[in-house]
Amino acid sequence: MRYDDFRRSDNIDDRRDDDGGGGGGFGIPMGGGGGLGIGTVIVLGLVGWAFGIDPRILIGGAEILTGGQQAPSYQTDRRSGPPKAGAPSDEMGSMISGVLGEIDDRWSEIFKDSGQTYTGPRIVLFRNATNGGRCGMAQAAMGPFYCPPDKQIFLDTNFFRQVETRFRGCSGNACKFTAAYIIAHEAGHHVQNLLGILPRVTRLQQQAGSKVEANALQVRVELQADCLSGVWVNREEKKRPGFLEAGDIDAALQTATAIGDDTLQRQAQGRVVPDSFTHGSAEQRKRWFMTGYQQGTVQACNTFGADRL
Repeated sequence: MRYDDFRRSDNIDDRRDDDGGGGGGFGIPMGGGGGLGIGTVIVLGLVGWAFGIDPRILIGGAEILTGGQQAPSYQTDRRSGPPKAGAPSDEMGSMISGVLGEIDDRWSEIFKDSGQTYTGPRIVLFRNATNGGRCGMAQAAMGPFYCPPDKQIFLDTNFFRQVETRFRGCSGNACKFTAAYIIAHEAGHHVQNLLGILPRVTRLQQQAGSKVEANALQVRVELQADCLSGVWVNREEKKRPGFLEAGDIDAALQTATAIGDDTLQRQAQGRVVPDSFTHGSAEQRKRWFMTGYQQGTVQACNTFGADRL
């Protein structure tokens, strides 16, 4: 992905340590009794990789995995300096700022075409753990997520390295586009929030007769966000021909495969339970991203009206 000419957004809250260097990764569960077993930590981490909205909404809180036990607290990076607002100057921060700037510009154009006004989300960059505002503590093991009440995207930047090394979701320069796909997915949740889709789905989930029904609604939310990320790529390619490089789309599809619910469940528990899906299968995630990418319209992303997901 070529991003040198991307517009850098200042709507960044950089809470990483001052040197912008190493550290980060999964936080270490602290404390003794009532803590998570290693198997549960792995499951929570794998589910976190799927990325999405406030994880407590998507996976129903850690009690689903722990049988009601309190989730562990995570130790923050003691080297972290005070938050810094504005476009970061390090390579990864600059790339994220550029992707956000282009996402905001393309969605502003789309909203304007329909007579609406778009205001972009704020991205919070952190390492290990940070205050997630009204969505509680943001932890590395959650993966990237969008907090609807605060209209903020939380990113532990080590996540992008883990996509390459842990899940083989991309390799080399294509990992930059994979990062853009992930950020665009979170921005897709922001679009859903602005359009009133997330509040409506939340009400329907509260009225659902079972967890299976609520999960099915969440799958449609997530697949729509995948589709909306494809819409951004379509519009960005038209605005900046050549910004995509060979292998970029394949890398995004490879990442979608790695974070499909079926893939994650096989890795975590050795079997697939479709009724517990919250994000969609690998095949569904790839197909809906490509739908958005190929058609380039919000209308093409109506997962709630689709007979086949």
